[in-house]
Amino acid sequence: MNFVSIRIVTTDVDRLTDFYERVTGTGATRFTPDFAELTTGVGTIAIAGARLTPQFAPSTGGKGSVIIELLVDDVDAVHQRLDVEVLSPPTTMPWGNRSMLLRDPDGNPVNLFTPVTPEAVRKFARFSAAG
Repeated sequence: MNFVSIRIVTTDVDRLTDFYERVTGTGATRFTPDFAELTTGVGTIAIAGARLTPQFAPSTGGKGSVIIELLVDDVDAVHQRLDVEVLSPPTTMPWGNRSMLLRDPDGNPVNLFTPVTPEAVRKFARFSAAG
């Protein structure tokens, strides 16, 4: 089995797609007004309008049900580039990642991280462009 994508159901596809384009630096393919995808080297962030799957329409504001984690080249540079509310500024974690936590416009927590210790760099090497 291989992980392929995460699909975020939202009531505002454009707003959420714009946010993830800014965060990832990746352009989205907008298939319809209710569905967009951002493809990374190892998977896809799919964004679907609640009209497509009403049974999955956001009811809790997305707060706390899942944390979306994105590996970035330099979390400090992303922090400087983004103009969003940051819940936790870039901090080096005990397990070797430098991480920053924020919320997307629907309230979903997003962890942006960069491996910084030799062990963490080895662990995530398969996900990097050089790995």
